Amino acid sequence: MNSILPSFTTLAAGAHPARPNISVVMVVYRTGKALIESIRHVLDEPLVDEFVIIDNGSLPQDAEMLRALGRTEPRVILVQGHGNVGFARGANKGGRAARGEHIIFLNPDANLQPGCIAALVTAFRGQPTPTVVGARVLNVDGSEQRGGRRGEVTPVTTLLSFGQLTQRYPGLAGFEIHRELEPLPETPVPMPTISGACFALRRRDFEALDGFDEGYFLHVEDIDLCWRARQAGGQVIFQPKAEVVHLGHTSLEHPVKVEFHKGVGLSRYFIKRADTLQRYILAVLLAPAILLMSISRPLLWKLTGRPI
Repeated sequence: MNSILPSFTTLAAGAHPARPNISVVMVVYRTGKALIESIRHVLDEPLVDEFVIIDNGSLPQDAEMLRALGRTEPRVILVQGHGNVGFARGANKGGRAARGEHIIFLNPDANLQPGCIAALVTAFRGQPTPTVVGARVLNVDGSEQRGGRRGEVTPVTTLLSFGQLTQRYPGLAGFEIHRELEPLPETPVPMPTISGACFALRRRDFEALDGFDEGYFLHVEDIDLCWRARQAGGQVIFQPKAEVVHLGHTSLEHPVKVEFHKGVGLSRYFIKRADTLQRYILAVLLAPAILLMSISRPLLWKLTGRPI
C-alpha cells in the first residue's frame, strides 16, 4: 500500500494560508481499493487547502497507509483511534476539525472531477444561511447516477420508488423521487434533496445546522440535513457543473448490513419529520415495510444486474 505515497501531490509546509478557504472532509471505514484513488483525486486538486480524514476503523494496512500519508502530506489532518462511530458522528468530527471557510464532504469511493470544487463554491453566491450545495454524481461510464438529485423523500415516494412502481405505472410518475432522467439544468437550481456522495457547506451553514444528526448511523443523514436546511429557511442547491464519479457499493461490509442501516435511517427520518398524528402513525406503520424493502435490495440487484 505504501508504494502509492510518492505519487501523491505534496506541498511545502506553510504553502497555504493560516485560515484555509477549502477543507475536504472524508469519513473512511473499510472502503477497499477505491480509497486510494479517491484520496489521489483530492490531493491533485490545487484548491484544496486542507484534507481532513476521519478513520472510523480501516483495515490495518489501510490504517498504516493513512498514517504514512499524514506524516508526509502537510494538508492532511488524520483522526484515528475512535472506532466505528458511524458516518454522521464521524462527519461531525471532521467538520469541527476542519478550519476552512468552505467544507466539502466527500465519500471515500468518490473521485472529484476537474472544476468540481470551484463550481460548488461559486454556487453559494447570494444564497441564504444555511445552504447545502450538491454535486452532479456520475457513474463510471459518465451517465448520471441515481440519487444525485431527488425530490421530497416521504414514506409514500420511498415505497413507490423502491418497488419501481413509478416506472411501471405512468399514473404514479408524479411520485418519483429521482430526477436524473430530467433535462440537466445549465445553472445551479433549488433541489429538495441532493446526494451525500459530494456536497458543500460554508462554515456558517455547518454551524447553523449544528452539523449532522448523530442519531443516524449510516445513510439518510444527508436527506435529514437537506430537510433541516430548508426547514430553517435556507436552501438546497444542485450544481450541475460540479461533477464527481461515485463508484458505490465498494464497502467491505456485507450489503445487507449496509441496507439495514439505510432502512433504519429512513424509518427514523419519517418518524422525526412527522408533523401530525396521522403522519406519525403512518411512518410507524410503514417502518417494517421500508426496512424489509431495504434489506431485500441486494438480492434484487443480483437478479436485475443493476442498483435499484
